[in-house]
Amino acid sequence: MSDGRRIVIVGGGTAGWLTAAYLAKALGQSVRITLLESPEIGIIGVGEGTFPTIRDTLRFLGIDEGSFVRDASATFKQGVRFTDWQPATGDQPHSYFHPFEPPFHAEGTSLVPYWLLQDEEARPPFAEAVTIQNRVAEAKRAPKQPGEGDFAGPLNYAFHFDAVRLASVLAARARELGVEHLSGRLQEVVIGDDGRIARLDTDAGDLTADLFIDCTGFRAELIGRALGSPFHSIKNQLFTDRALTCKLPYDRPDAPIESYTVATAHQAGWIWDIGLPGARGIGCVYASGYVDDERAAEILAEYLGAAAGEVTPRRLSFEAGWRERPWIGNCVAVGLAAGFLEPLESTGVVLIEAAIGMIAELFPHHGPVDLPARRFNALMTARYANIVNFLKLHYCLSRRPEPFWRDNADPASIPESLRELLEQWRFRPPSRFDFLLDVESFAFFNYQYILYGMGFRTDLSAGRADFPDMAEAQRLFARVRSFGERATRDLPSHRSLVEQFAAAPVSRARTGS
Repeated sequence: MSDGRRIVIVGGGTAGWLTAAYLAKALGQSVRITLLESPEIGIIGVGEGTFPTIRDTLRFLGIDEGSFVRDASATFKQGVRFTDWQPATGDQPHSYFHPFEPPFHAEGTSLVPYWLLQDEEARPPFAEAVTIQNRVAEAKRAPKQPGEGDFAGPLNYAFHFDAVRLASVLAARARELGVEHLSGRLQEVVIGDDGRIARLDTDAGDLTADLFIDCTGFRAELIGRALGSPFHSIKNQLFTDRALTCKLPYDRPDAPIESYTVATAHQAGWIWDIGLPGARGIGCVYASGYVDDERAAEILAEYLGAAAGEVTPRRLSFEAGWRERPWIGNCVAVGLAAGFLEPLESTGVVLIEAAIGMIAELFPHHGPVDLPARRFNALMTARYANIVNFLKLHYCLSRRPEPFWRDNADPASIPESLRELLEQWRFRPPSRFDFLLDVESFAFFNYQYILYGMGFRTDLSAGRADFPDMAEAQRLFARVRSFGERATRDLPSHRSLVEQFAAAPVSRARTGS
């Protein structure tokens, strides 16, 4: 083992093991990595979903797609279907789709302004008009064909997974990459005279390191309790703070699997519904300031219907926000220890990926270990704030009448930066120039899908003459419809693709060490 720098990660789960595997691969043999995991602390696993960035992460780690789907009990995710986030129109419930595929763009013609200029009463929903993924997902088709290559295919996608099994997959890969695993409880964090962590006293012995990484979840044992990094709460902007979670088996083994997250709004929050191979992962997210625990349990039971008696939900509590300084001295927090912004749009894993990518790029192999801290803190806190804008967008555009939703639409609860963008978007659609890529997790077209799915009006009528290619746009709209119909015929069902991956021979191939 090299005599180079040493990193100690405290905590397992998705955050700990993904951090361990990623840094082991990125930093190589020059850095010794140890992960301390308590056998008594389970995995929270709130929101068993990811964003398409996970494919690049898994590819980088050298985990082949077939093994991942099988071992993590994973399915494919092509976006999010939002239901009841606006009041129903007559007998028709409100629903819209946020796909991962960007709007179709060809020969210099963007379809977005031409959709906006169409008759609101006659035009199809935005996602249906500008991408084939809406039709593919609604038809319960997969985003790719078998044999198209690891993490590749004609449509953009991510994964749903079993959080406990994912941690096992990542742990196995981390060990293959040389990560040392210790099982034991953290007893004391010893702070030196310089204000940094001098050592950790644990059941597995005393641990010293050049850099300590806090993956202890909401407890934030290192960055919060020991080093006192203040927690920046944004509960005045994102109101939900609790969740009831359960898994519900399918009524038959060949039941179709949705290839998107279903997010169904209720009087004080929303319910996620995720399709895994053998069961649906379901969670009722709610704001305790608007409904009590008993009413939340009733809301979940109403959603589950006759199956409610088959499950025993688990209750989780959280507060939306982040550590003002996620990197202090020789300690940096990743995952729930650094912050949490509720499970909408699968931001938890995205934030882990962003943090470990920066740590790997900025890590000093010699010199003061905290040299990157100021830059890291600025980038991560800005990323949190921008994600808040995106999440708040889902809530603040709602016209639902309940107090929770009325308060979400109150301008006082909307971040100023988002209010400014919404004012601009009344006259033009979101643009790539609205966002700085280094501190963004979502692209401008992700905002477009939410805006226009929620019925936001962008008025381009005064500039109609600036969009003279209506005939070409209509041809492209027809092309999208045709491609979508063909894709639903050609692509396999979602369940059949998952089962083919699960039945494939185990591959031991790794892309590097």
